Amino acid sequence: MTPTAPSNRAPKVRLVIPCLNEVAQLEWSVTTCREYLGKNFPYRWEVFVADNGSTDGTAELAAQLAQRYPDVGYFTIPKRGRGRALKKAWSECDADIVAYTDVDLSTDLGALEKLCRAIHEGGCDLGTGSRLHPDSQIKRGLKREVISRCYNLILKLVLWVDFSDAQCGFKAASRRVIDEVLPLVEDNNWFFDTELLVLSERLGYKLADVPVRWIDDDDSRVKIVKTAIEDLQGVWRLRKLLWSRAFRGRAAQRANRTQAAAGA
Repeated sequence: MTPTAPSNRAPKVRLVIPCLNEVAQLEWSVTTCREYLGKNFPYRWEVFVADNGSTDGTAELAAQLAQRYPDVGYFTIPKRGRGRALKKAWSECDADIVAYTDVDLSTDLGALEKLCRAIHEGGCDLGTGSRLHPDSQIKRGLKREVISRCYNLILKLVLWVDFSDAQCGFKAASRRVIDEVLPLVEDNNWFFDTELLVLSERLGYKLADVPVRWIDDDDSRVKIVKTAIEDLQGVWRLRKLLWSRAFRGRAAQRANRTQAAAGA
């Protein structure tokens, strides 16, 4: 059966794969994403490789893939940082919905349609895959499970957030979030996800927590101790920001605009 092509009136989705020294699995990741998206994905789409600081040939491979496939794009920047790469890839495009997945595809791509539908059809501004959702199917080691649950508990206790999983490498955002919230995000590394979610939620944007199927990557490059310290520093910075007069004023202004629009 031939897949049905999305209408030109359907929203456009840019799925970004941020990568650092991932030449060994980048081609598999890109072709797997293309295969999934090409099978009746309801929206227009493109795959975009965001290389940040690779020295192993990742950038050259990304250029080859972009030349081979018209629905694949890429850039390479010299500075490392997943958040830095996502900011550039998300802000410098005309997509209606932007998303990202980790290059190892630990999160099953089947949840991508749920994230995008939550934004386009469900009235949400931001969608995040949640490994801690009761309906998720997760396979990972005890150490990572404990660290993840402790980190998200800290977020709830310190920042009073409602979302369940800050750092699952699987998210989607509306153009409104990219235009209005992304410029406020300071972090350029692993805390980027948490900061984007927290600021969006506290400014009154609607978030969707989506269950996922997730398998731990044994070859993960995340330095757990270093990342944990940076994350806790980021939590403290956000705590002070959320209590600042400037941020509370911004949140109040947006609430007033939202209320006025609802009553119009």
